Amino acid sequence: MAENNSSVVLFERFLQRWMVSQEHYLDELLTTERNCGEYGEKEMTDLVSRVLTHYQLYYEQKSRVIERNVFVVFSPPWFTPLERTLLWIGGFKPGLAFRIVAEAVGELSEDQRRRMNELQEETRTEERLLSDELARIQETVAAPPLMELARQAGRRRDGEILGSDSVTELLSSALETVVRDAELLRMSTAVKVVEILTPIQNVKFLGAVGRFHMKIRTWGLQRNREGGAND
Repeated sequence: MAENNSSVVLFERFLQRWMVSQEHYLDELLTTERNCGEYGEKEMTDLVSRVLTHYQLYYEQKSRVIERNVFVVFSPPWFTPLERTLLWIGGFKPGLAFRIVAEAVGELSEDQRRRMNELQEETRTEERLLSDELARIQETVAAPPLMELARQAGRRRDGEILGSDSVTELLSSALETVVRDAELLRMSTAVKVVEILTPIQNVKFLGAVGRFHMKIRTWGLQRNREGGAND
């Protein structure tokens, strides 16, 4: 398949547009947080809903890449090396949401703390199960080094699964299931956190999530520029 038609190239183009919208949403969240007295709960709830829909669009587009070549999401060419060091099964670890809540949202009610603690424990359990499943898959199929497959997939950029032998095909199928489960856990965890928080707390939470992602990306791009300047 021609490079211009590859799922990776198309996703990278989508991501560029998505990041522009992400910056606009972040500005809106921060403005709402600073001037929360001027906004009603319905306005804040509508904003939170639009931001979640924006993230859902990201996962839907990424799903197409996973379907074509799951290996590439373990070392995504659309992320900087710094961003890739933070990845867990193709994306950020779901448990990161609880750290952001603790640092950015502020005081929770007793009921909110109880529900958040229960959700956090459930999420940790699911993370462990998925990590164990990923390790089991690699051991069971005697897989080649996963990161090397990911790097090769990124270099090819044609959306084709590397190799045609049964081991690679089996690995691809098994990994796709694990990655999709991890994607579902990432999104479902965020949605459940939002259900626990109040509208203004959600504005703070999603604003902090956006700041974190933008900061990591900015640092990663800066490192890339500095590394290029030193070559």
